[in-house]
Amino acid sequence: MISIAVSSQKGGVGKTTVSINLAHAFARAGIRTLLVDADPQGSVGLSLTRQSRLLSGFYDYLTNPSIPLDRLIVPTRLETFSLMASGQASDYEAGGGMGAHLVRVRSFLSNVSARGFDLCLIDTAAGLFGVTGDVIASSDAVMVLQQAEPLGIRSVPKLLEGLNRLRVSNPSLSVLGVCLTMVQHDLAESTGAAAALRQLLPPTMVFNAEIARDGLYVRASARGLPVGSMEDGAEAQKVFDALRIEIETKLQPANSRHSTYRS
Repeated sequence: MISIAVSSQKGGVGKTTVSINLAHAFARAGIRTLLVDADPQGSVGLSLTRQSRLLSGFYDYLTNPSIPLDRLIVPTRLETFSLMASGQASDYEAGGGMGAHLVRVRSFLSNVSARGFDLCLIDTAAGLFGVTGDVIASSDAVMVLQQAEPLGIRSVPKLLEGLNRLRVSNPSLSVLGVCLTMVQHDLAESTGAAAALRQLLPPTMVFNAEIARDGLYVRASARGLPVGSMEDGAEAQKVFDALRIEIETKLQPANSRHSTYRS
């Protein structure tokens, strides 16, 4: 199994939207995917099912690793797509510094792998601290989301430096790169920020696929659906399919080591 943490320096960059639709894109491709909500705000669950606040989930497992994962994994209408809510014990995130949860997070990923998933995509809380840091330090790879706005772009190199420091506890961590989100092609400041990021970082560190700001995502969330399941979602789905292919290409060396993606 390949595990990918979806990270950002701050909230409000569309991390949950990307996590849901990227996981759906992998599942549509026949890859057995588990989307895990590791953000205490529980945004993934709230976007897909209104009953998510009643569900046990990821933080309940960290509190009590004896809970069977089958009680926490929620199937969807798509056979290859399952999800896990943040759970009732999400305030557990506040306890302990980075490293305090490392053993249990790694145990969690091992148990998920044992259930036959090909991919575990984890939507983390913003920043690199606490459980988020431990999730990244336990994952095979991490991708960073950055809103296409001028102020945030300048701090991306510092975030990437922080991710590289996490390699002390996870030397095999692959930093997949930065994906631009909320791009507004009719706004010069937004397109300028996107161009500035591409000049700032090596080409291999910025995904070609960009996620536009689009009311379609709001409507999809209101209906509890990925955009690809919307009647007018075909074009948006193409973007996430392209992002999936880029990630698969970047992970190719890891795939050969782990013998993943059995589809």
